[in-house]
Amino acid sequence: MRRLSRWSVAGALALGLSAVGILSGTATAQDNVSFSQEPAEEQSLHEGYYYPKPKTVEHYVSRTITLGESDKVRRQAFIIGMTKQLLDGKYAPSFAIFAKGGQSEKLIIVGMIDGQLNTIYRARALLAQLTAVARSTPFFQQNTQPEESTFFDFMKLLGFRQITITDGRDFAHQVIVD
Repeated sequence: MRRLSRWSVAGALALGLSAVGILSGTATAQDNVSFSQEPAEEQSLHEGYYYPKPKTVEHYVSRTITLGESDKVRRQAFIIGMTKQLLDGKYAPSFAIFAKGGQSEKLIIVGMIDGQLNTIYRARALLAQLTAVARSTPFFQQNTQPEESTFFDFMKLLGFRQITITDGRDFAHQVIVD
């Protein structure tokens, strides 16, 4: 079974960042998270097609701003760059990442290997890895307070408003980025 290394994820984030070009501006972030066991009342058109109904929904309030240059095209370029890096890696990717929504503002991460990303803890572990990798990038360091910011703040900079992570079978967790 082929697995994605930490360095492949770092390369994917770096390539994704280079795909969106040089972004300017500064922002700050503060962790402010609330949780609920019930998904938001509003139904997603993607629920039931790309992922099952989320078992949990997390609301993340970020003080990071969405950069003015972060539009649909920039979010799609980020996803294209990251996907290319994941597919060009030495091993088959353990997850797929894509954007949906009218403005590509919904990030979806789907596990590609049975038994992975099937609990809230495994989902959070992947998000923590993505946070660690994002913190190492010059873009993140220039636009946030990297020691306090998370992957959610990184996505807010790019204009993503919702992140759904799923095992692609039974489990889904959703983060609403405010």
